[in-house]
Amino acid sequence: MKLPNQTEGLRFRLVLKAGFALGPGKADLLQAIRDTGSLAAAGSRLSMSPKRVWTLVREMNTAFQAALVETEKGGTGGGGSARLTDTGRLVLDRYRAMESEANAVIAAGVAELRGLMRE
Repeated sequence: MKLPNQTEGLRFRLVLKAGFALGPGKADLLQAIRDTGSLAAAGSRLSMSPKRVWTLVREMNTAFQAALVETEKGGTGGGGSARLTDTGRLVLDRYRAMESEANAVIAAGVAELRGLMRE
C-alpha cells in the first residue's frame, strides 16, 4: 500500500534547528518503518531509493539526542529489520498530532480560499 502524496492543503514542515527540518517525507518514512518493520519495504512503499532511505534515517538519528530508528542486520540472505525506538514513536506521534492540530486550525480559511478559486 503506497501512501498518497498530499497535493492540496497544508504541507507541515518544522525547522527544528539550523540544517534540520522534520516534514512530511521524514514523517511518512518513520510511519512506513513502523508499519513494515523494514527499511527496504518502507522505501518501496514510498518510492524512495535505498540510498535516500538510509540518508534520511541517518540524518534523523544524528539530529536527535537518541536514535529514532534501530536496525538489525539479517542473515546471509539479507532480510534485516528496522523499528522505531521509543523516541522515534514519540517524534512521529507528536509530529502527526501537531500536523492534525494545524490542519484543524486553518480548515475554515482553506475552505474560504478554495471557494475563491476558479474551477
